[in-house]
Amino acid sequence: MPKKPDQLVRPEILAIKAYHVAESEGMVKLDAMENPYRLPPEMRAELASVLAEAEINRYPEPTGKKLRELLAARMGVPAGMELLLGNGSDDLIQIVTLALARPGAVVMYPDPTFVMYKMNAVLAGMKPVGVPTRADFSLDRDAFVSAVREHKPAVIFIAYPNNPTGALFDADDIVAIIRATDGLVVLDEAYHVFAQKTFMRRLAEFPNLVVMRTVSKLGLAGIRLGYLAGLPEWVREFNKVRQAYNVSVLTQAAAIYVLGKLDVLEEQAGVIRDERTVLREGLASLPGVTLYPSAANFFLTRVPDALQCFEALKAQGVLVRNFHGAHPALANCLRITVGTPDENRILLSAMREAL
Repeated sequence: MPKKPDQLVRPEILAIKAYHVAESEGMVKLDAMENPYRLPPEMRAELASVLAEAEINRYPEPTGKKLRELLAARMGVPAGMELLLGNGSDDLIQIVTLALARPGAVVMYPDPTFVMYKMNAVLAGMKPVGVPTRADFSLDRDAFVSAVREHKPAVIFIAYPNNPTGALFDADDIVAIIRATDGLVVLDEAYHVFAQKTFMRRLAEFPNLVVMRTVSKLGLAGIRLGYLAGLPEWVREFNKVRQAYNVSVLTQAAAIYVLGKLDVLEEQAGVIRDERTVLREGLASLPGVTLYPSAANFFLTRVPDALQCFEALKAQGVLVRNFHGAHPALANCLRITVGTPDENRILLSAMREAL
Protein backbone atom coordinates (compact mmCIF):
# COMPACT_ATOMS: atom_id res chain seq x y z
CA MET A 1 0.00 0.00 0.00
CA PRO A 2 1.60 3.34 -1.02
CA LYS A 3 2.39 5.65 1.87
CA LYS A 4 0.50 8.91 2.23
CA PRO A 5 2.24 12.31 2.06
CA ASP A 6 2.08 12.77 5.83
CA GLN A 7 4.03 9.52 6.19
CA LEU A 8 6.83 10.56 3.83
CA VAL A 9 7.12 14.34 4.10
CA ARG A 10 9.55 15.59 6.75
CA PRO A 11 7.80 16.44 10.06
CA GLU A 12 9.15 20.01 10.06
CA ILE A 13 7.62 20.58 6.60
CA LEU A 14 4.28 19.18 7.72
CA ALA A 15 4.36 21.60 10.66
CA ILE A 16 4.66 24.81 8.61
CA LYS A 17 2.27 26.62 6.30
CA ALA A 18 2.96 27.61 2.71
CA TYR A 19 3.55 31.32 2.04
CA HIS A 20 0.11 32.83 1.51
CA VAL A 21 -0.69 35.40 -1.17
CA ALA A 22 -4.16 36.91 -0.95
CA GLU A 23 -6.50 37.30 -3.91
CA SER A 24 -6.34 40.93 -5.05
CA GLU A 25 -8.33 41.25 -8.28
CA GLY A 26 -10.36 44.46 -8.27
CA MET A 27 -8.84 45.67 -5.00
CA VAL A 28 -6.83 48.75 -4.07
CA LYS A 29 -3.72 46.63 -3.56
CA LEU A 30 -1.67 47.86 -0.60
CA ASP A 31 -0.47 44.55 0.81
CA ALA A 32 2.77 43.68 -0.98
CA MET A 33 5.09 46.74 -0.95
CA GLU A 34 4.92 47.12 -4.73
CA ASN A 35 5.66 50.29 -6.67
CA PRO A 36 2.13 51.41 -7.67
CA TYR A 37 3.33 53.15 -10.85
CA ARG A 38 3.68 51.44 -14.21
CA LEU A 39 6.39 52.31 -16.69
CA PRO A 40 5.55 55.30 -18.93
CA PRO A 41 3.68 54.31 -22.14
CA GLU A 42 6.66 55.03 -24.40
CA MET A 43 8.89 52.77 -22.29
CA ARG A 44 6.29 50.00 -22.34
CA ALA A 45 6.22 50.18 -26.15
CA GLU A 46 10.01 50.08 -26.36
CA LEU A 47 10.18 47.21 -23.87
CA ALA A 48 7.67 45.24 -25.95
CA SER A 49 10.01 45.55 -28.94
CA VAL A 50 12.99 44.46 -26.84
CA LEU A 51 11.16 41.39 -25.54
CA ALA A 52 9.90 40.53 -29.02
CA GLU A 53 13.53 40.16 -30.12
CA ALA A 54 14.50 37.96 -27.15
CA GLU A 55 15.60 34.48 -28.21
CA ILE A 56 13.18 32.51 -26.09
CA ASN A 57 14.01 29.36 -28.07
CA ARG A 58 17.44 29.41 -26.39
CA TYR A 59 18.45 28.98 -22.78
CA PRO A 60 19.55 32.22 -21.11
CA GLU A 61 23.21 33.08 -20.61
CA PRO A 62 23.64 31.07 -17.38
CA THR A 63 25.20 33.70 -15.10
CA GLY A 64 23.59 36.79 -16.68
CA LYS A 65 27.00 38.30 -17.47
CA LYS A 66 25.77 41.41 -19.29
CA LEU A 67 23.10 42.07 -16.66
CA ARG A 68 25.57 41.57 -13.81
CA GLU A 69 27.97 44.06 -15.36
CA LEU A 70 25.20 46.64 -15.80
CA LEU A 71 23.93 46.15 -12.24
CA ALA A 72 27.45 46.54 -10.86
CA ALA A 73 27.85 49.83 -12.70
CA ARG A 74 24.42 51.27 -11.94
CA MET A 75 24.13 50.13 -8.32
CA GLY A 76 27.55 51.19 -7.09
CA VAL A 77 29.01 47.74 -6.47
CA PRO A 78 32.64 48.23 -5.34
CA ALA A 79 35.50 47.04 -7.53
CA GLY A 80 36.65 43.54 -6.68
CA MET A 81 33.17 42.31 -5.73
CA GLU A 82 31.14 39.77 -7.69
CA LEU A 83 27.40 39.53 -8.29
CA LEU A 84 25.07 36.56 -8.12
CA LEU A 85 21.64 36.77 -9.76
CA GLY A 86 18.51 35.13 -8.41
CA ASN A 87 14.89 34.56 -9.35
CA GLY A 88 13.96 37.25 -6.83
CA SER A 89 15.71 37.62 -3.48
CA ASP A 90 13.78 34.56 -2.20
CA ASP A 91 15.90 32.46 -4.56
CA LEU A 92 19.08 34.02 -3.14
CA ILE A 93 17.99 33.36 0.46
CA GLN A 94 17.49 29.71 -0.45
CA ILE A 95 20.86 29.51 -2.22
CA VAL A 96 22.72 30.93 0.79
CA THR A 97 20.99 28.67 3.31
CA LEU A 98 21.52 25.54 1.22
CA ALA A 99 25.20 26.36 0.75
CA LEU A 100 25.74 26.74 4.51
CA ALA A 101 23.43 23.95 5.70
CA ARG A 102 25.80 21.83 7.76
CA PRO A 103 24.09 19.58 10.35
CA GLY A 104 23.24 21.66 13.41
CA ALA A 105 24.14 24.97 11.75
CA VAL A 106 22.25 28.04 12.98
CA VAL A 107 20.44 30.73 10.98
CA MET A 108 19.97 33.90 13.06
CA TYR A 109 17.85 37.00 12.46
CA PRO A 110 16.09 39.80 14.36
CA ASP A 111 12.58 38.78 15.34
CA PRO A 112 10.05 39.65 13.97
CA THR A 113 11.35 39.93 10.41
CA PHE A 114 10.85 38.54 6.90
CA VAL A 115 9.37 35.06 7.34
CA MET A 116 11.46 33.50 4.54
CA TYR A 117 14.66 33.58 6.63
CA LYS A 118 13.15 31.15 9.12
CA MET A 119 11.28 29.16 6.48
CA ASN A 120 14.42 28.54 4.43
CA ALA A 121 16.33 27.55 7.55
CA VAL A 122 13.66 24.91 8.23
CA LEU A 123 13.65 23.74 4.60
CA ALA A 124 17.46 23.39 4.66
CA GLY A 125 17.43 21.47 7.94
CA MET A 126 19.15 24.28 9.85
CA LYS A 127 18.29 25.66 13.28
CA PRO A 128 16.44 29.01 13.14
CA VAL A 129 17.20 31.40 16.01
CA GLY A 130 15.28 34.68 16.18
CA VAL A 131 16.56 37.39 18.52
CA PRO A 132 13.64 39.51 19.79
CA THR A 133 13.69 43.20 18.93
CA ARG A 134 12.65 45.77 21.50
CA ALA A 135 8.97 46.69 21.98
CA ASP A 136 9.36 49.55 19.48
CA PHE A 137 10.93 47.08 16.98
CA SER A 138 14.39 48.62 17.27
CA LEU A 139 17.39 46.27 17.37
CA ASP A 140 18.61 45.17 20.80
CA ARG A 141 22.34 45.27 20.08
CA ASP A 142 23.53 43.75 23.35
CA ALA A 143 21.00 40.91 23.19
CA PHE A 144 21.89 40.18 19.58
CA VAL A 145 25.65 40.13 20.13
CA SER A 146 25.12 37.91 23.18
CA ALA A 147 23.02 35.51 21.08
CA VAL A 148 25.73 35.47 18.40
CA ARG A 149 28.33 34.42 20.96
CA GLU A 150 26.03 31.77 22.40
CA HIS A 151 24.74 30.18 19.17
CA LYS A 152 27.67 30.85 16.79
CA PRO A 153 25.45 31.18 13.69
CA ALA A 154 26.63 30.08 10.28
CA VAL A 155 24.63 32.94 8.74
CA ILE A 156 22.82 36.02 10.02
CA PHE A 157 20.08 37.64 7.93
CA ILE A 158 19.31 41.29 8.68
CA ALA A 159 16.72 43.21 6.67
CA TYR A 160 17.84 46.85 6.33
CA PRO A 161 15.16 48.33 6.68
CA ASN A 162 13.30 45.51 8.36
CA ASN A 163 10.14 43.90 7.02
CA PRO A 164 7.36 43.96 8.26
CA THR A 165 8.23 46.65 10.82
CA GLY A 166 9.90 49.26 8.59
CA ALA A 167 12.62 49.90 11.20
CA LEU A 168 16.02 50.98 9.90
CA PHE A 169 18.50 49.58 12.40
CA ASP A 170 21.41 51.75 13.54
CA ALA A 171 24.43 51.29 11.26
CA ASP A 172 26.81 51.05 14.23
CA ASP A 173 24.73 48.18 15.62
CA ILE A 174 24.98 46.37 12.27
CA VAL A 175 28.76 46.81 12.30
CA ALA A 176 28.95 45.48 15.87
CA ILE A 177 27.09 42.32 14.81
CA ILE A 178 29.28 41.83 11.74
CA ARG A 179 32.39 42.07 13.92
CA ALA A 180 30.96 39.81 16.63
CA THR A 181 30.41 36.81 14.34
CA ASP A 182 32.74 34.55 12.40
CA GLY A 183 29.77 33.50 10.26
CA LEU A 184 28.32 35.18 7.18
CA VAL A 185 26.12 38.27 7.49
CA VAL A 186 23.55 38.82 4.71
CA LEU A 187 22.26 42.39 4.71
CA ASP A 188 18.94 42.41 2.86
CA GLU A 189 18.55 45.86 1.31
CA ALA A 190 15.29 45.24 -0.54
CA TYR A 191 14.05 48.74 0.40
CA HIS A 192 17.32 50.66 -0.03
CA VAL A 193 15.81 53.06 -2.57
CA PHE A 194 13.36 54.27 0.09
CA ALA A 195 15.75 54.21 3.04
CA GLN A 196 18.54 55.98 1.13
CA LYS A 197 20.99 54.00 3.27
CA THR A 198 23.26 51.15 2.19
CA PHE A 199 26.25 49.03 3.14
CA MET A 200 27.06 48.32 -0.51
CA ARG A 201 30.00 50.73 -0.53
CA ARG A 202 31.39 49.16 2.67
CA LEU A 203 31.63 45.58 1.39
CA ALA A 204 35.43 45.70 1.21
CA GLU A 205 35.59 46.47 4.96
CA PHE A 206 33.97 43.20 6.01
CA PRO A 207 34.99 39.88 4.41
CA ASN A 208 31.99 38.11 6.02
CA LEU A 209 29.38 40.54 4.64
CA VAL A 210 27.26 40.23 1.50
CA VAL A 211 24.55 42.66 0.40
CA MET A 212 21.36 41.33 -1.14
CA ARG A 213 18.85 43.40 -3.10
CA THR A 214 15.86 43.03 -5.40
CA VAL A 215 14.50 45.19 -8.21
CA SER A 216 10.95 44.33 -7.11
CA LYS A 217 10.42 47.41 -4.95
CA LEU A 218 11.85 49.64 -7.69
CA GLY A 219 8.88 48.78 -9.90
CA LEU A 220 9.91 45.47 -11.49
CA ALA A 221 8.29 42.97 -9.12
CA GLY A 222 6.81 41.05 -12.05
CA ILE A 223 10.15 40.09 -13.62
CA ARG A 224 11.52 38.39 -10.43
CA LEU A 225 15.13 39.51 -10.18
CA GLY A 226 17.36 39.69 -7.13
CA TYR A 227 21.09 40.16 -6.85
CA LEU A 228 23.74 39.51 -4.21
CA ALA A 229 27.08 41.32 -4.02
CA GLY A 230 30.12 40.06 -2.14
CA LEU A 231 33.65 38.75 -2.35
CA PRO A 232 34.30 36.40 -5.29
CA GLU A 233 35.00 33.47 -2.95
CA TRP A 234 31.46 33.69 -1.54
CA VAL A 235 29.82 34.03 -4.95
CA ARG A 236 31.87 31.13 -6.35
CA GLU A 237 30.46 28.76 -3.72
CA PHE A 238 26.90 30.07 -4.00
CA ASN A 239 27.03 29.56 -7.76
CA LYS A 240 27.45 25.82 -7.15
CA VAL A 241 24.04 25.76 -5.43
CA ARG A 242 22.23 28.05 -7.90
CA GLN A 243 19.88 26.26 -10.27
CA ALA A 244 21.14 26.47 -13.85
CA TYR A 245 19.34 29.12 -15.92
CA ASN A 246 17.56 30.51 -12.82
CA VAL A 247 17.06 33.96 -14.43
CA SER A 248 15.10 33.78 -17.67
CA VAL A 249 15.88 35.31 -21.06
CA LEU A 250 12.87 37.63 -20.69
CA THR A 251 13.87 38.75 -17.20
CA GLN A 252 17.41 39.52 -18.30
CA ALA A 253 16.25 41.42 -21.39
CA ALA A 254 13.66 43.45 -19.45
CA ALA A 255 16.11 44.31 -16.66
CA ILE A 256 18.86 45.39 -19.06
CA TYR A 257 16.43 47.66 -20.89
CA VAL A 258 14.95 49.28 -17.78
CA LEU A 259 18.31 49.71 -16.02
CA GLY A 260 19.32 51.79 -19.02
CA LYS A 261 16.56 54.19 -17.97
CA LEU A 262 17.02 53.85 -14.21
CA ASP A 263 16.29 57.54 -13.65
CA VAL A 264 12.59 56.85 -14.37
CA LEU A 265 12.37 54.31 -11.55
CA GLU A 266 14.36 56.51 -9.19
CA GLU A 267 12.00 59.40 -9.92
CA GLN A 268 9.04 57.16 -9.09
CA ALA A 269 10.76 56.15 -5.83
CA GLY A 270 11.13 59.83 -4.97
CA VAL A 271 7.40 60.34 -5.48
CA ILE A 272 6.71 57.37 -3.19
CA ARG A 273 9.02 58.80 -0.51
CA ASP A 274 7.13 62.10 -0.67
CA GLU A 275 3.78 60.34 -0.48
CA ARG A 276 5.08 58.29 2.46
CA THR A 277 5.24 61.54 4.44
CA VAL A 278 1.63 62.37 3.54
CA LEU A 279 0.41 58.87 4.43
CA ARG A 280 2.35 58.94 7.71
CA GLU A 281 0.55 62.12 8.76
CA GLY A 282 -2.81 60.71 7.73
CA LEU A 283 -2.38 57.43 9.60
CA ALA A 284 -1.02 59.19 12.69
CA SER A 285 -4.18 61.32 12.85
CA LEU A 286 -6.53 58.31 13.03
CA PRO A 287 -7.91 57.53 16.49
CA GLY A 288 -6.73 54.27 18.03
CA VAL A 289 -3.87 53.76 15.56
CA THR A 290 -0.29 53.26 16.75
CA LEU A 291 2.09 54.05 13.90
CA TYR A 292 5.67 52.77 13.86
CA PRO A 293 8.50 54.66 12.11
CA SER A 294 9.34 53.33 8.67
CA ALA A 295 12.25 53.86 6.28
CA ALA A 296 10.60 51.60 3.69
CA ASN A 297 7.58 52.01 1.38
CA PHE A 298 5.11 50.71 3.94
CA PHE A 299 3.94 51.31 7.50
CA LEU A 300 3.29 48.90 10.32
CA THR A 301 0.27 50.01 12.33
CA ARG A 302 -1.35 48.62 15.46
CA VAL A 303 -5.13 48.94 15.71
CA PRO A 304 -7.63 47.91 18.41
CA ASP A 305 -8.87 44.89 16.42
CA ALA A 306 -6.76 43.97 13.39
CA LEU A 307 -9.02 41.20 12.07
CA GLN A 308 -12.13 43.39 12.22
CA CYS A 309 -10.28 46.31 10.61
CA PHE A 310 -8.75 44.08 7.90
CA GLU A 311 -12.13 42.62 6.97
CA ALA A 312 -13.79 46.05 7.00
CA LEU A 313 -11.11 47.42 4.67
CA LYS A 314 -11.46 44.40 2.41
CA ALA A 315 -15.22 44.92 2.25
CA GLN A 316 -14.51 48.45 1.01
CA GLY A 317 -12.16 47.15 -1.70
CA VAL A 318 -8.86 47.86 0.07
CA LEU A 319 -6.34 45.07 0.63
CA VAL A 320 -3.63 45.42 3.30
CA ARG A 321 -1.60 42.74 5.11
CA ASN A 322 -2.91 41.40 8.40
CA PHE A 323 -0.11 40.20 10.70
CA HIS A 324 -2.31 39.42 13.70
CA GLY A 325 -1.54 35.83 14.70
CA ALA A 326 1.69 35.66 12.71
CA HIS A 327 3.90 36.62 15.66
CA PRO A 328 3.18 37.59 19.29
CA ALA A 329 4.91 40.97 18.85
CA LEU A 330 2.64 41.73 15.87
CA ALA A 331 -0.67 41.31 17.67
CA ASN A 332 -3.35 43.53 16.06
CA CYS A 333 -0.86 44.83 13.49
CA LEU A 334 -1.60 45.71 9.87
CA ARG A 335 1.07 46.50 7.27
CA ILE A 336 0.08 49.13 4.72
CA THR A 337 1.97 49.85 1.50
CA VAL A 338 2.41 53.43 0.33
CA GLY A 339 0.29 53.76 -2.80
CA THR A 340 -0.56 56.55 -5.20
CA PRO A 341 -2.14 59.73 -3.76
CA ASP A 342 -5.59 58.49 -4.81
CA GLU A 343 -5.01 55.03 -3.33
CA ASN A 344 -3.79 56.53 -0.07
CA ARG A 345 -6.84 58.80 0.16
CA ILE A 346 -9.09 55.78 -0.38
CA LEU A 347 -7.15 53.86 2.27
CA LEU A 348 -7.41 56.63 4.86
CA SER A 349 -11.13 57.08 4.24
CA ALA A 350 -11.68 53.33 4.50
CA MET A 351 -9.59 53.17 7.70
CA ARG A 352 -11.72 55.84 9.33
CA GLU A 353 -14.81 53.84 8.47
CA ALA A 354 -13.24 50.55 9.59
CA LEU A 355 -12.14 51.95 12.94
